[in-house]
Amino acid sequence: MNFTEIYPHGPVEGFALITQSEKKITAKGKDYLDLVLSDSSGEISAKYWDYNESTQGQFPAETLVKVRGTISQYNGADQFRVERIRRATENDGVDMADFVRSAAYKGEDMYNQLMACVNAFDDADLKKLVLHLLEANREKLLIWPAAFKLHHAVRSGLLMHTLSIVRLCESVCRIYPFVDADLLLAGAVLHDIAKLSEFVVGNAGIASGYTAEGNLIGHLVKGAMLIDAAAKELEIPEEKSMLLQHMVLSHHGEPEFGAAVRPAFLEAELLSELDLMDARVYQIAEATAPLQKGAFTNRLWALENRKMYNHARGDKNKTVCLD
Repeated sequence: MNFTEIYPHGPVEGFALITQSEKKITAKGKDYLDLVLSDSSGEISAKYWDYNESTQGQFPAETLVKVRGTISQYNGADQFRVERIRRATENDGVDMADFVRSAAYKGEDMYNQLMACVNAFDDADLKKLVLHLLEANREKLLIWPAAFKLHHAVRSGLLMHTLSIVRLCESVCRIYPFVDADLLLAGAVLHDIAKLSEFVVGNAGIASGYTAEGNLIGHLVKGAMLIDAAAKELEIPEEKSMLLQHMVLSHHGEPEFGAAVRPAFLEAELLSELDLMDARVYQIAEATAPLQKGAFTNRLWALENRKMYNHARGDKNKTVCLD
């Protein structure tokens, strides 16, 4: 945690995001807050003893706060004892994105890159359809994660995952010029658009669970529904809408992985393969990054329970290249 010492070996203070907050009662019947504080460097368990909600206010999860207190050891782990706490204000000049795990690029920058890509389409119908859905969902897209727990489960992770696949698609189209670039890129931009209604996400841009719609319908079917509705509203030719819907419905590849159908044309197959590639690259990189050279990860469920080896030959300071 990036706290600053007020004086040597004394209390520390700084800004943090409350990621968990629960009011509890001590054995003596007094209220206290059981908290988890976090910033981009990590998180720490915290306790605010002698808490009086009526005079000190509420401090729910996803609240940015300024805290002062001391850090001590409890059961072998750091614990923060809160002495003073207040909500952060606009005058503090703090940004939510600095206190949660976030994508390597700002949401606004990635969104603008996607818009520039779509504006370059030659197919006027696909351009109109994709721009319509991007513009209608802009505010959510800027902060939404791509997953609850697996790949790109970070603030603005959905845009990062989407833009990564777009860049991969552009490279593929240079190698295979017979691929319909506009169709492939349109599918890439829209393949996860319905994740905006699949997860419960707060202001911090982190998913806390699945919505009823996410559990009952899922983002593949819902994504096809969104494309169908938008295409009818914009009077997009039915075949173009159908092709995009198929790409969304099939991008998980196999029914056992959630696909409604298997990919049935070239651009659908490419999207499915590139989606899987980007997800796996991210998961392997995330799992091996904290390890020492020569160490293995634990078994990774999303990678067929394989253990991944860290050969330490890459540069961990480099980030995804999306420019």
